Amino acid sequence: MSDEKREAQITSITSVGSHFNELEDHEIDLAAVTSHPISIGDVGTTLTSDQKWFILNRLNFQGLESLENIPIQASFMIEKVENLSIEDSVTIIKEAVIAHSNDINYPSDDYEYIVALDKYSEDHVTTDVKDKLNENFGPNKEKFEGSSTDSPVAEPSNRKLDYHEIIDWDLQIRLEAALIAYHSPYPEVRAVTDPFDDPSVPVETVRVYIAGIIWTAVGAVINQLFAERQPGISLDASVVQVLLYPTGLILAYILPKWKFKVFGQTIDLNPGPWTSKEQFLATLFYSVSGSISYVSYNIHVQRLPFFYDNQWADFGYQTLLILSNNFLGFGFAGVMRKFAVYPVEAYWPTLLPTVALNRALMVPEKKERINGWIISKYRFFFYAFVGSFLYFWIPDYLFAAVSTFNWMTWISPNNFTLAMVTGSFGGLGFNPIPTFDWNYLNFNYALTIPFYSQMSQYVGSIITFFCIIGVYWTNYKWTAYLPINSSSLFTNTGEVYEVTEILNSKSLLDQAKYDEYGPPFYSAANLVLYGAFFALYPFAMVYEIGSRYESMYSAMKSFIMGLKNYRKSTFEGFNDPHTRMMTAYKEVPDWAFLIVLIIALVLGIICVKVYPAETPVWGLFFALGINFVFLIPITAVYSRTGFGFGLNVLVELIVGYALPGNGLALNFIKAFGYNIDGQAQNYITDQKMAHYVKIPPRALFRCQMLSVFIASFVQLGIINFCIDHIKDYCELDNRQKFTCPNSRVFYSASILWGVVGPKKVFDGLYPILRWTFLMGFLLAIPCLIFKRYGPKKLTKYFEPTIVIGGMLIWAPYNLSYITGGVYLSFLFMFYLKKYYRSWWQKYNYILTSGLSAGLAFSSIIIFFAVEYNSYNVSWWGNNVPYEGIDGGYGQQSLLNPLNATGGYFGPRAGDFP
Repeated sequence: MSDEKREAQITSITSVGSHFNELEDHEIDLAAVTSHPISIGDVGTTLTSDQKWFILNRLNFQGLESLENIPIQASFMIEKVENLSIEDSVTIIKEAVIAHSNDINYPSDDYEYIVALDKYSEDHVTTDVKDKLNENFGPNKEKFEGSSTDSPVAEPSNRKLDYHEIIDWDLQIRLEAALIAYHSPYPEVRAVTDPFDDPSVPVETVRVYIAGIIWTAVGAVINQLFAERQPGISLDASVVQVLLYPTGLILAYILPKWKFKVFGQTIDLNPGPWTSKEQFLATLFYSVSGSISYVSYNIHVQRLPFFYDNQWADFGYQTLLILSNNFLGFGFAGVMRKFAVYPVEAYWPTLLPTVALNRALMVPEKKERINGWIISKYRFFFYAFVGSFLYFWIPDYLFAAVSTFNWMTWISPNNFTLAMVTGSFGGLGFNPIPTFDWNYLNFNYALTIPFYSQMSQYVGSIITFFCIIGVYWTNYKWTAYLPINSSSLFTNTGEVYEVTEILNSKSLLDQAKYDEYGPPFYSAANLVLYGAFFALYPFAMVYEIGSRYESMYSAMKSFIMGLKNYRKSTFEGFNDPHTRMMTAYKEVPDWAFLIVLIIALVLGIICVKVYPAETPVWGLFFALGINFVFLIPITAVYSRTGFGFGLNVLVELIVGYALPGNGLALNFIKAFGYNIDGQAQNYITDQKMAHYVKIPPRALFRCQMLSVFIASFVQLGIINFCIDHIKDYCELDNRQKFTCPNSRVFYSASILWGVVGPKKVFDGLYPILRWTFLMGFLLAIPCLIFKRYGPKKLTKYFEPTIVIGGMLIWAPYNLSYITGGVYLSFLFMFYLKKYYRSWWQKYNYILTSGLSAGLAFSSIIIFFAVEYNSYNVSWWGNNVPYEGIDGGYGQQSLLNPLNATGGYFGPRAGDFP
């Protein structure tokens, strides 16, 4: 390559000035940079080879097999380190020390390191970096010298450079400052994103819309079809990426290279090779509607004859309901950008595997040897994919005991206590080895959610486990007469509660029928679950606002100022490097989100006015208001920790008081009360992914709107197909596992809190529940004091909100769904991340994507090829999990309801609350 071309390459990745807030500092000509290999000797010419070797180690590129063609990220960061001044570096580090002092996601060793850098000065450091590198690497390091050799860089077999030891303060403070100012302080984010952008890369093309529409429709079919399976199966965005890749390549091959104008805009039908940004925008096209619509539970509960049996809930009603519910969240997504997308601390751990897979599919990587591994990310993904695809036939079809490994109940299948404590189906799942099925192991995203979050939730689940046992074996509030961990409601004779027995022709409470039939009763797990839910709301409000009031206040102030100065850029005030890069693109104005919100609200009003939904219009405005109040604390927790919770329980409580005896209104308002924030968070996660990959906001907005519109109608078709054509759909004994756990929980809640009403519950059935609100409020105060004034080593990972959140897994799920995932989380999200960071950074998110993709495809083929046509394999390995008490046979409750006084338990007839 000529010196002129090489100089042009280097110039495109060199800082334009000393001020690190300039947008141009992050923009490169990707075509020029990738046209020819960049050698280590071409960049950082004022740095010594030892210093560049140190930088490569810090960036986890020490396993490169050749230094004649280094990754763009490495050359980019070396140039930034070289050009960053000491003065700017000191400023950045000082600001980072303050900003991340209570940041739970900033690695502790990294934080202690920047604190040490801040306290040092050049005079304190006398050790030369070359001496330290020789001490650690010896002759291996010498292969790095110069840039003319093609010799691979040998990886030391028994020694590793500790970059946290200060050996060259001038270099190290500039390096850490460059990572923060030009990339990200979080290694998870650095592992899957680039610190640069090329705005000229094609993004919103016709090819994206073709691929996005096809796979959005396919995904809506699969996700809705398996949504009411226990455990559920879904076609994640990471899975669809695999399919979008060949789809994009095919479109790039077959579409004609035509250009035409529409409304003055030139449309290029086939602008060349399928780009990484097209790939990711198509992924986001799917991702925004990749989860099922929350109102699917409304439709199940209304249409199924053994629930409400509302045959008037026709396709017109369903259309108004689903469109209104899905699009209301868009309005709130505009508000949430200010504190859930642009701030650097909102890094959304659950979306990182999707971003990682996009890089594996689309970004060429350099050859590396990491802990002996030389396999590329692309090949590694497909190995994991194929292995998972083949293996899932065993637990899902050929050997069910491998999936539901309730081996402890096999010891004595008819031992009631053993089944209740250890059982995987009807018990509490206290089993040290509960499964060998990735569908169970990844129930709580074992390789995605941070380990501290995973463990905090598990601690909460264990606490609740003992609470449930105490409640059950003391027969508190008649729970011993019922199954221990059911999400259903029961009559006072232990039968499943039929709400139609206490309703009139308008599906409202008939008091005379109720007085004859009696009140509904909770299982022990369901009772404890609701107590935890009621405590969570006041706790989260007090604790989250109290512990992070500065960021909460800043977010609210930014929102209010945005309303006053609606022409001001939404990016203003944010200096995160990824936000700076996004300023190259036109943002979506707040008024666009507001228009969508108004249209969706009008559709909701039409729905309750035209159909006998028995729901007042003010209920929709109430749902909007309560979502606005809880918007910031709920999203703040979710964006940091990967744990989210909805307002469904709080809404059903308030509506139950306001509209007693009206289960339909509760269901309707609850769907909006839960889904406005929930769907807004879904849109926001897509916006954050687009933020990381540098997708223009307006392109994403258009794709999101179209995607949700298409998916809504496809999902309606599948919901009605399942209800009309799947045998025993939503029955508890469905052998294809379509037991509808989510819809049953939704139905049970509508009975107790809607038809019966919270007044009867709190005053007569379960008065302790009213005190759980006060418990949550009071508990937040000592937790807040400890977080603020306790020892930093203890308080850093102290997240009591997540602990309470872990109490919510029960009824019908149990410990068997999360115990195995905790083991994997410790291995991958703690041990490998801490001690083998290079390996973890390259392969962790690819592994979870590959396993999930293989499982999804395998489950689809298994269902349509054999399960749907009832081709069952009957043998011991498939039958043993379902035998005995845990399988639903024999004694299902500690006490027999028929042996109670008068043949029934609870309040006496004529004295029902």
